[in-house]
Amino acid sequence: MLRTYKMKSIEFTVLKNDMDKVLEYLGRSRAIHFPPLKNKSDTSKVRNIRQIMERLSAAAAFIGIEIKEDDTDGEDTGIMTEEDKAFTENLLTSAESIKDRFLKAQQEKNSIQETLNETQAFSKLDVPFSEMEQLSYMTLRIGRLDSKGQSELREKLGDRAVIIPLSDGNRVLAASSRKGRFTLDSQLKKVSFEPISFPQDFRGIPSEFVNTIKEKNELLEEEIKNINNEKEDFKIKNEKEINRLFLLWEIALSIEEIKTRFTVTEYSYHFTGWIPANMAPQIVKDLLDITSGRIAVNSYSPEEVPSIKDGSEKVPVYLKHGAFVKGFQSVVFSYGAPLYGTIDPTPLVAFFFTLLFGIMFGDVGHGFALFFAGVLIIKGPRQLAKFKSYSVPLVSIGISSMFFGLLFGSVFTNERLLTGITRKITGYVTGHPVDRILNIMPMAETGGSLMKLLYFFGFTVGIGIILISIGLLINIANRLILKKYEQAFFSKTGMAGLFMFWYAIYIAVHVLLGSQFIMLDLVFLLTPVVFIFFGPVIWRFIAREKPLLEHGLMTFIMEGFVEILETVSGYISNTVSFLRVGAFALSHTVLSFIVFRFAEELGGSGIAGSLTALLIMISGNAIIIVLEGMIVAIQVVRLQYYEFFNKFFVETGVEFSPFRFNTKKT
Repeated sequence: MLRTYKMKSIEFTVLKNDMDKVLEYLGRSRAIHFPPLKNKSDTSKVRNIRQIMERLSAAAAFIGIEIKEDDTDGEDTGIMTEEDKAFTENLLTSAESIKDRFLKAQQEKNSIQETLNETQAFSKLDVPFSEMEQLSYMTLRIGRLDSKGQSELREKLGDRAVIIPLSDGNRVLAASSRKGRFTLDSQLKKVSFEPISFPQDFRGIPSEFVNTIKEKNELLEEEIKNINNEKEDFKIKNEKEINRLFLLWEIALSIEEIKTRFTVTEYSYHFTGWIPANMAPQIVKDLLDITSGRIAVNSYSPEEVPSIKDGSEKVPVYLKHGAFVKGFQSVVFSYGAPLYGTIDPTPLVAFFFTLLFGIMFGDVGHGFALFFAGVLIIKGPRQLAKFKSYSVPLVSIGISSMFFGLLFGSVFTNERLLTGITRKITGYVTGHPVDRILNIMPMAETGGSLMKLLYFFGFTVGIGIILISIGLLINIANRLILKKYEQAFFSKTGMAGLFMFWYAIYIAVHVLLGSQFIMLDLVFLLTPVVFIFFGPVIWRFIAREKPLLEHGLMTFIMEGFVEILETVSGYISNTVSFLRVGAFALSHTVLSFIVFRFAEELGGSGIAGSLTALLIMISGNAIIIVLEGMIVAIQVVRLQYYEFFNKFFVETGVEFSPFRFNTKKT
């Protein structure tokens, strides 16, 4: 289909009791595009669902359950029931109970472990702490203090206190008389002394207390182990259910969020959306069945919608393609969506992207690597699913690169593997067998190779001329469809510009072939230039708009000259830009030649030389595939953007974005 799909604006009135079922169907069908939301507001239901989903996510993360992505938008599930809500609450209560007990035990174990570490530091003291506390004539302070602080403290206190190191050098016991406790505490603060507090049951000889703490620590370790076993049992039993419930709550959230956008009355909801015209009859029929006829539906063409008439809204653009063309749809939408009702350029983008990449990256081995990467994404492990959008383009450009690699006679930079096949093919077809079908590498010993290279560059420029011409034809068709006749006939990208471009190419070809430039050629070349220069005046005369010179004579002359200069320089640069296709094809060939020759020279120097040659071949090919492959892809995208898209993408539309359930993990 050359043009974007026809759309219908469908107006629904649905009873409140049926609303969830209707939205469930619309979400799964992915068939309705809602107008952009101007004012978004959360309801208590939306906030409550989000809180439940946050609890589910937190519980799943603690238990070790992965919330998996769902590509089916919940096709195997229904909408939320009261039983599902109750089951969710029960699961959350159980999971959160396990989590609370685990955190409490872990926190207590950490505290006990810290106490154990501290008490072990005082194992030197054989005096019971209970007795120390009864020394009414002494002040005791126990804590942490580094060696520098200890020296400073001894110097300041002198014989007024005793500083006793305990275990490692950072724990000390400071003792003074009761009268000297204020001086002791004051000096301890100045040296950043960190006091250590002990549990109330810290009685008896420290070495005995250590054993008691160790027993408590072991009991807590056993408790944590049991809780971890309980977690694992919970995971095995409820992993599928938690994923199912999370999906149900995702669907419920999507339904409640979208309902906030609709007009609501005491008994019903009223809303409008865009549906592809070919899908609308089936959608309406299904909704009538779902609601047993309790739904009101009105259908409108875009030209009947007030917001489309006044330009405050654009009709969303829906494109439907096969797997090959759809793979390149993202290239188009990354630049902009075509306007509704205009020409869909995606099939052309897919063809020329594949062709240009293959020309610039021609190698059977390199192409196979790209092809294999695309197939691996399609058929490989689930972890590669996030690269799914690249799979079809990789397969396509891989096949194209292999085809041109066969023509260039290169396999992983090796120039000799295909020689036998190429000689048989060319010998059978032409009667003159050659080593390569296309030889773009200029070699001194090969006669006429430079001329072949020039022909190849001419071929790439020819592709550019075709692509530019197609872009201009698309623009002319789009302007006619949109009834913008001035741009269709008199603009630099309209008929006047196309005729000037074609005739300039005609003159260039004839001159290159030996023909002479005649006066009639100048007349035909200047005619479209005149139409471009005077186009605004001619159109205002045809449309009977006054004044003819809208902004005055001088402005008209200046704008006209600038427009002509832009037109001429633009077409020249656009055409010459396609020389880069030949240049990158040549650079790919030269780089492959260097890698192959370098490896070949080292290959005959024994085992070490063979290993070095193998390393060069592997690393050289890897660099070419990754680095040059990326550069070539960027160049192809650039050619599409600046030499093709800018001929007709003067205004962009809105991509069709259907309502669907948010079941993708973020």
